[in-house]
Amino acid sequence: MPVINRVAEMQDQVAEWRRHLHQNPELLYDVHETSKFVAEKLRSFGCDVVETGIGKTGVVGIIKGSHGDGPVIGFRADMDALPIFETSGKAWASRTPGKAHSCGHDGHTAMLLGAAQYLAETRNFKGSVAVIFQPAEEGGAGALAMINDGLMETFGIRQVYGMHNEPRLPVGNFAIRKGGIMAAADTFEITVHGRGSHAAQPHNSIDPILVSSHIVLALQSLVSRETDPLKSLVVTVASIHGGEASNVIPAFVKMTGTVRTLLPETRDFAEKRLTEVAQSTAIAHGATAEVTYRRGYPVTFNHDDETDFAVEIAGKVAGPKAVQTGMAPHMGAEDFSYMLEKRPGAFIFIGNGDSASLHNAAYDFNDEAIPYGVSYWVTLAETALSAQELAA
Repeated sequence: MPVINRVAEMQDQVAEWRRHLHQNPELLYDVHETSKFVAEKLRSFGCDVVETGIGKTGVVGIIKGSHGDGPVIGFRADMDALPIFETSGKAWASRTPGKAHSCGHDGHTAMLLGAAQYLAETRNFKGSVAVIFQPAEEGGAGALAMINDGLMETFGIRQVYGMHNEPRLPVGNFAIRKGGIMAAADTFEITVHGRGSHAAQPHNSIDPILVSSHIVLALQSLVSRETDPLKSLVVTVASIHGGEASNVIPAFVKMTGTVRTLLPETRDFAEKRLTEVAQSTAIAHGATAEVTYRRGYPVTFNHDDETDFAVEIAGKVAGPKAVQTGMAPHMGAEDFSYMLEKRPGAFIFIGNGDSASLHNAAYDFNDEAIPYGVSYWVTLAETALSAQELAA
């Protein structure tokens, strides 16, 4: 099935915006030039309202339909890049060493700008569309910052939808699932306190390096022996730091890592048992363990009715056979989860084709996906806010 003809004609222009953003990546909340670029485009399209500074550097545009008053639905794109040295070799590669759009947020922003332009031109709907451009998705909880600044209440948003590109999913395809589609992401820090000594006299020590090794192994039993195999849990110790010299057993070791879950009860269990296992393992070896557990982004949870609607819209754009409705959940995290906690909605993946993986230095967004992404947003708006749908 073809995408919207006018949208197909816009592809080169939207790709130009995308490549400009790709060349000029910014991190977390420091997306001042990106926000300025977005706000200027929205004003040039004739959006009825353009508000900046929401969630520090977020931007919201309001587009009112031509068929009268009605509800407001929100579409969200993330704007920030990653602290990565790009190796894509593209002509539009990052001009700022150590910063790169290696997750495709440049594409997400450009596609939503394309949709905003189209919707501002046509206004073939009843009610309003809020286009939400968010900073600091990559670890800064920019979605929560925008919510705390009154995003939902200020603009009267009833439903909210998000989109992310997916490498290896063919261009022109979509993927989604009901319920948990991306994991909750928590972090932990464990400091093992032992007793230092000369490395040639280990009997005089309580070796925190040995103890930390036992803790690493013991934590995996939470996954393999204490968690239902059908309830996903990931426990990863990602760093261990202790000691400076080859002939000294240190007095303490610090370990850090992450926990990923898809269910609230699994999350509660993991927090409780990780602390208990670390501390009891340390005690068993004569040491002590100090545990700090921090909850991060919650589960990205797709609501049933809105997921069905997103599937319908993606099917209109790409054809039903190009929409996977039971994709496996990602154990990565996404702060759009905060928006889905506040309002019903759905988060969908759009194919990026045979590209490098996300957060890879060689990654680049595939501009061939642009017509599908823009058409998805436009079709969703015009369908959700059609006078006929609202009357029904």
